[in-house]
This record gives sequence, C-alpha cells and structure tokens, in this order.
Amino acid sequence: MKADLVCQSKQGDQTQSEEGRHMNPEVVDFIEENKAIETLVRGLSEEQLTEPTAFKEWTTEHILKHLASGNLGAVMSLTDPERFMAELKARQAAGKRGMPSKYDDMSGTELIDGWMETVDDIVAHFGEADLSQRVPWAKKMSARSSLSARMMESWSHAQAIYDQFGVERQDTDRLKHVAILCVNTYGWTFENAKKPIPEPKPYVELTAPSGDTWSFGEKSDSELVRGSATEFCQVCTQTRNVADTALQVVGPNATAWMASAQCFAGPPHPPPAPGTRKINRNR
Repeated sequence: MKADLVCQSKQGDQTQSEEGRHMNPEVVDFIEENKAIETLVRGLSEEQLTEPTAFKEWTTEHILKHLASGNLGAVMSLTDPERFMAELKARQAAGKRGMPSKYDDMSGTELIDGWMETVDDIVAHFGEADLSQRVPWAKKMSARSSLSARMMESWSHAQAIYDQFGVERQDTDRLKHVAILCVNTYGWTFENAKKPIPEPKPYVELTAPSGDTWSFGEKSDSELVRGSATEFCQVCTQTRNVADTALQVVGPNATAWMASAQCFAGPPHPPPAPGTRKINRNR
C-alpha cells in the first residue's frame, strides 16, 4: 500500500518517501489521518460496521462508501476535469450526489480495503502534483484546497464513528488543515444561505492539540472565537453544536457564524441540535 511508504523526514516543502520521491506534506497528513481511522474501523465487527451512528443514522459502512466516492471524485477532478464535470452534471440532473463506484456494493473488510485503495489513489495523484493548479468542484479551487477538503471530510465523518464506539479521539496538529478551511469558509456560510456576509470577520485564536496557538485574522476583543482547535473544527464541520463546546464566542458576527457555520459544499444545512452529537459513554 502506498500509504505505508511515507517516512517523516521533511525536506523543503515536500516530504521524502521511501521510494526516493518527494511528497507534498499535505498528502502525508492526509495519509496519517486516514490510517488512524483505518485502525479504528478494522477493530470493528461486521455487526458494528452496520450499526447506525448519530450522523443521519449512517452506518460506518455508509461513511466509508461516502469517503471513497469523494476521494475518487477528487482524483478525477485533478486528472480528467472534463469527465468530472460531465459526471457531476449527470449526477445532479438525476438528483444524486457523489461519484458512483465499485465500492458502493462492498461491505466488511472488502469495503475497508477498497476505501483505503482510494486513499492510495489520492497519494498517487496528489503526492507530487502542483497543488496550486485549479480543479473543478462545486466551484473552481486549487488542488491544495481540494486536498484540504478531503482531509476535512475524512476527519469530520470519522467523528461519528469515534463517537458511536465510545472512542476519545486523539487529534494531532494535522488538524490545522481543517482549521484553515474552516476559517476560509466564513463568507461561504452566509453566502450559501443567501445572507449578507457580516464584517468585520471575527478574529480566531485556537489552542492546537500540541498546545501551540494558531491565530487567524486581525486581533480583536469585540469579534472573537477562542478555544480548542478541535471544538472549533467540530462546530464548523457540524459534528458538534457550539452550545456543547467551551468555545469563547464574542460579538454578533462571531455568534452568527458559530450558530450556522458550514465549511462543506452543498445547500445550507443546520447544525446538530445541542446534546445530539457526543461520545457514546455507554460502550
């Protein structure tokens, strides 16, 4: 598996692989995040893989199929953008989302293996790609943003699995990719809901899993979101309601943002109700 070929020595903007190639560090972080998820799901029984989670009652198998579809779509948008747009328009016309794939009919260990094949596909095509190039999606974006979106999807959807089986997730500073995407989609939250984008944009100050401080924007005490990077990302990916976090939220713009933050594409979607997304302490 290509995902096992990465070592952690950094050289410049890329990471050295055991094959002697230089891999984009964003891809290395994507690999490591998905390997952590793989460790969790490979420990589940066949019955547990089909157990509904708190996310739309999707099972772990539904989530893995969704992630596989998104990974395939990202690779297609990079390698064959015209085909990607044709497939996307056809799916939208049929009222469907995501890319159809052979993994849709898989289950159990076969599905886990297949999903990890799509992680390998990301590695193969994004590993040494020029991440500044533009690729199609809901809107045109950089390949770097496409990769960040895959990281966000992997991290956020896996939260339902961690929660369902009572596992306290051990985040790392890989989470910064998700935090940056969350900050950058401040305007999208309001634009997508056809609302004016309130200015000024709140200042964001986060405590990283390592204990470092990540700050974004112009420092302000009147428009501010401060607290755990994990909780901030959970709110923006709608895996937690802001009321279930210890985030400090100051100012009307920050309050409106955290009440409806949405860092993913698609129509406006409400956050989960307070208390509905949490770790299952009864496992």
